[in-house]
Amino acid sequence: MMRVCIVLMSLLSLLSIEAYEVGLTFLDSAVAQGAVCLDGSAPAYHMDKGFGAGIDNWLVFFEGGGWCNNVTNCLARRDTRLGSSKKMLTTETFSGMFHNKPKYNPDFYDWNRIKVRYCDGASFTGDVEAVDPKTNLHFRGARIFRAVIEDLLAKGMKNAKNAMLAGCSAGGLTSILQCDNFRSLLPATTKVKCLSDAGFFINAKTIIGTSHIEGFYADVVRTHGSAKVLSPACTAKMSPGLCFFPQNMVEYIKTPIFLINAAYDSWQVKNILAPGVADRKGTWRECKLDITKCSSAQLNILQGYRQEFLKALTGFGNSPSRGMFINSCYSHCQTGTQETWLRNDSPLLSNTTIAKAVGDWYYERGTFQKIDCPYPCDKTCHNRVFE
Repeated sequence: MMRVCIVLMSLLSLLSIEAYEVGLTFLDSAVAQGAVCLDGSAPAYHMDKGFGAGIDNWLVFFEGGGWCNNVTNCLARRDTRLGSSKKMLTTETFSGMFHNKPKYNPDFYDWNRIKVRYCDGASFTGDVEAVDPKTNLHFRGARIFRAVIEDLLAKGMKNAKNAMLAGCSAGGLTSILQCDNFRSLLPATTKVKCLSDAGFFINAKTIIGTSHIEGFYADVVRTHGSAKVLSPACTAKMSPGLCFFPQNMVEYIKTPIFLINAAYDSWQVKNILAPGVADRKGTWRECKLDITKCSSAQLNILQGYRQEFLKALTGFGNSPSRGMFINSCYSHCQTGTQETWLRNDSPLLSNTTIAKAVGDWYYERGTFQKIDCPYPCDKTCHNRVFE
């Protein structure tokens, strides 16, 4: 029994070193500008201040959490942490790219590290003035984005030497869609780059050939009034809903940008390729939960999805200002946890961790544009198994 206790205590102490808690800051001043969550509450973020040489460097990271595409879906989110700051946990675990120790985060540990909570349901792009008193839904994500950046500028980001807009999942889409906007809000002297972790959602058909995600994104953009925030160069050529897809607007981004994505992104497989509406008999259920449970026929379809993903990346180009780490893992979001960001057993591409690839690219110590060989060739993957 004593030995079990010692092992448990040493595991807990290891976890406490690899991660730590940071409190929540409510941006109450944003309410007067109408920059509010779905339920009208104030936006919020977690901030761990920079120190030493990193005092004028800023990482602004936007949280993910899907989208709501109509009033019914947005009402279902409104009274959860994804729609109201009243429901958010008051602390957040900082690990991986957010860590404050050089051992765990060598290039960004002493930066100001901010994690912005997600509560608008449209990747911080919406801006609708009218509020229906029956639902009290506020579609104001773009206002939240601006209010948060302005607040951080006032807190010292106006003196930033280095700044990075980043995010994971729906927040990774934010860092793509808002990349040039972020650049425009910072001083011309600041070195600004963007990083998208698991934010490159592709416009692919489902296993039964339907355009599920395309219709869904069109509804998100319509519901939230996102069109005016999206790339004008893109919306001049195609419908605003299509400009919510990175593959259609990434060529217009002028700011340096880095993509981290699994070619078999677990969220995309579960929600774009084989969503419940396309898999009514549940034949994909086991496969979606654990890639090792996929049949050979399902793996063939997944290999086709990877090909489609790589084709969607072609517009990204190969400028040295653009980086990419596209591995063949079954995962979603790899920057915020220590095990995938930087650890002895972290995922590798060309023998390089995600942390090193991003740091080398940001500080221009080298370029990084690597695409992994197909599943299951990569033995360094941390493949997710879902409950």
